[in-house]
Amino acid sequence: MGRIKQLMVKRASKELLTKDLVFGEEFNGNKKMLGSNTMPSKKVRNKIAGYIARLKRAERVTKEREANKLVSKTDVSTDTSFS
Repeated sequence: MGRIKQLMVKRASKELLTKDLVFGEEFNGNKKMLGSNTMPSKKVRNKIAGYIARLKRAERVTKEREANKLVSKTDVSTDTSFS
């Protein structure tokens, strides 16, 4: 079974990602970005920072896989020598 996040954490994380804030794949950087003043508690801030980091890593991995698929498709289609 996967990790189950509270609906509030998921909703808040996705809402923060749509704003013009720059988040990265690092938990500590995201934690500092959120700061202690914007979150209701330290525990909630850490959960949201961790979930955002997880989403960013998954986004990067997806982009890399798509890029590799495109490269492999172009390599196969351009290779016309059968010797």
